[in-house]
Amino acid sequence: MRPQLAARLGENVPRYTSYPTAPHFHAGVDAAVYRGWLEALENGDEISLYLHIPYCDRLCWFCACHTKQTRQYGPVTAYLRSLHAEIATVARLVSGKGRVRAVHFGGGSPTMLNPEDMMALGTVLRDSFDFLADAKISVEIDPNDMDEARLDSLAEIGMTRASLGVQDFDPRVQKAINREQSFLQTKAVVDGVRSRGVGSVNLDLLYGLPHQTRESVCSTVAQALTLEPDRMALFGYAHVPWFKKHQTMIDEAWLPGPAERFAQSQIAACLMLNAGYEAVGFDHFAKPSDALAVASRGGALHRNFQGYTEDRCETLIGLGPSSIGRFRQGYVQNMPSTAEYGRMVANGGLAAVRGITFSDDDRVRGWVIERLMCDFAFSGREAIARFGNAAVSVIGDAVAVARADQDGLFERSGDVFLVTDSGRPFVRSVAAKFDHYLAVGQARHSAAV
Repeated sequence: MRPQLAARLGENVPRYTSYPTAPHFHAGVDAAVYRGWLEALENGDEISLYLHIPYCDRLCWFCACHTKQTRQYGPVTAYLRSLHAEIATVARLVSGKGRVRAVHFGGGSPTMLNPEDMMALGTVLRDSFDFLADAKISVEIDPNDMDEARLDSLAEIGMTRASLGVQDFDPRVQKAINREQSFLQTKAVVDGVRSRGVGSVNLDLLYGLPHQTRESVCSTVAQALTLEPDRMALFGYAHVPWFKKHQTMIDEAWLPGPAERFAQSQIAACLMLNAGYEAVGFDHFAKPSDALAVASRGGALHRNFQGYTEDRCETLIGLGPSSIGRFRQGYVQNMPSTAEYGRMVANGGLAAVRGITFSDDDRVRGWVIERLMCDFAFSGREAIARFGNAAVSVIGDAVAVARADQDGLFERSGDVFLVTDSGRPFVRSVAAKFDHYLAVGQARHSAAV
């Protein structure tokens, strides 16, 4: 386990769920541009939808999502009126040209919605868009929210994948991040969704949290494995208090250093692999029969704002404040402020306030970074076939990166450029070598490992 290298490569780099990354979005992509992109969708296009629920009934101190705490349901009700209005506007502009392949409910806490509102949201989506018969519906779940009626409502909207936030089962760690959640609570939700016919369960685990040790991480993974999830995500805690002020509630003296973080991640990964799960990218694990593992083995893995996915849709429509959409032309992001978002979507408006239009160079580098993050390799010949002369300079960069590597992370083998086995935990640092914007931007990012 290369702890010295982990400490040296602990620089902050993007997670590369997009390229260019969100800090480089600008106001030149606005509601008018977004409207044109929606109208330009073609008949037969397959699309994905992301719905952002920007509320939680408690605020977890580790969280870096766009959300706010509310003890009252009134703000949620008001927000849902705005979300329904945006759905109606987008559906009218798409005008039946897009067929929905996947829907993801994220947040915040989507399961904070009462059952009636969740079912109404599911109904309006199906009434507004053309759903494929095998469309996938995934929902991020906070087990503390759940009861029988909410479980029933998720089954009613056709949920096919439940994604449960676990983080860590150690009570001391949970208290330090304000996310107290027992193993039995988690198990009850897993059992509940499975008893209602949901075929896929994902668990999100974190390492690098306050008070975590290798032993506590091992204990959490061992308990998670008893639930036999279909897939697991193992994320490194992103400590970004300059971006999310509530993270200042976490004393930095409680946080493990880069070498300890790396050790925690590798021990957790070994436990999952030894249990028969396959590594998918650098931080996901799945049973061999799971669609994510199948996509990974077949070179069909993708990466978007929800992480690794088998979703192959080129178009992702983001709904709700702060949500990001991806189109052939570029990325677009909605207004983060919930109140201002509500004003913007009233009376048929759109809430897009920033984004970026892809240049030819962006397309090449975005493809290279995605292939590195998903396959740990890319073919120079395939890059030329896809992008023509625009790929030449990027291939030149790859040659230079391979020649300059002194750590055994990245190499060239004929036409193929690849991240070595020992370099895989550091793939974000390798991908950053191809990021044209990173050196010129002022954005701050989370730790690479």
